Amino acid sequence: MEKIYLDHAATTPVDNEVLQKMLPYFTETYGNADSPHSVGRKTMNAVDDARDCIASLLHAKPSEIYFTSGGTEADNWALIGGAYAQKAHKKGHVIVSSIEHHAVLAAAEKLEKEGFSVSYLPVNAGGMVELNTLKAALRADTGIVAVMAANNEIGVKQPIKALAAAAHENGSLFFTDSVQFAPYLPIDVKDWDVDMLSISSHKFYGPKGCGVLYIKSGVKVEKYVQGGEQERGLRGGTTNVPCVVGMAAAYDKSVKEGAEANAKLLALRTLFLAELRGVDGVHINGDLDNALPSVLNLRFDGVNNVDFLYNMDLKGICVSAGSACSSASIKPSHVLTAMGLTESEVRSSVRFSFGKNNTEEEVLAAARETKEILLRLRNM
Repeated sequence: MEKIYLDHAATTPVDNEVLQKMLPYFTETYGNADSPHSVGRKTMNAVDDARDCIASLLHAKPSEIYFTSGGTEADNWALIGGAYAQKAHKKGHVIVSSIEHHAVLAAAEKLEKEGFSVSYLPVNAGGMVELNTLKAALRADTGIVAVMAANNEIGVKQPIKALAAAAHENGSLFFTDSVQFAPYLPIDVKDWDVDMLSISSHKFYGPKGCGVLYIKSGVKVEKYVQGGEQERGLRGGTTNVPCVVGMAAAYDKSVKEGAEANAKLLALRTLFLAELRGVDGVHINGDLDNALPSVLNLRFDGVNNVDFLYNMDLKGICVSAGSACSSASIKPSHVLTAMGLTESEVRSSVRFSFGKNNTEEEVLAAARETKEILLRLRNM
């Protein structure tokens, strides 16, 4: 039986058209983009083209786009680099939502150990940060606020434009992790008026190991990766040219295919849920009406998610219990816990995330196996 992959929120396969555009930069146009000779200049031209492409898609300036090794580095750089810069202005208070990716939460914990004051914003039962909650948490010394655009476990979107406006009214910087949002919905950094924003290539059918941090012109952020003077002196390290080229190609294709792909994903999710209709003890975690079309987080009464995942894997169906970055942890999901679920409810929750290459036949097969496995585990 061929594998049925329903874990696209964890990662996606590289699109073949994207791969073909990357290949020449491994073996033919292989120069260091910072070398002054003709081979180096040719690769730098490719990097510049990629920067221009991504800037255009985000409605940013090319000079505001910084390439990183992925979403984790971009998140770390934004929060830590931004907090350090703000502390110079006697703003040592940091606010992050309680459902952020571990790349942000771990960075916040590091800052806390270094003497920063950190507040963790609660979310409502649907998984959303409410504007009044942020306003109540803001202080005169709040330097930076971080709220993700869409959550990786439940897919719920946040009111980024309103939250950013509240932060700015307080004189604080605003950063949003858009790693999960970018593959599905358009981003306009000028309309959102955010100071920093991160995306990651492997979430939209590009290569792993490449990301972007957008930094608005005029915003001061301390250098995070030390080394050379790459990325206009703010991020040391030899530019990963094949990945940068691949990321730009993948993001361009993702945006162009967005409306059609989203319609298909929504139809697949609806089909999956329809097949489960009538099964007792199945609950949706998060506000599905305000979520990405690709993500579905379900809670199965009386079933441990570890047992469920093991049985699904035996059937060749790939799903997860939440963030791949924390799958080795025995702790229950911090996202679902923040939403008010009990530990038992959290440990009975599973994330299905659909992709553009999934078929109706695959989704129906996965839903039918889900029903059979639930029945078997409950009977046990």
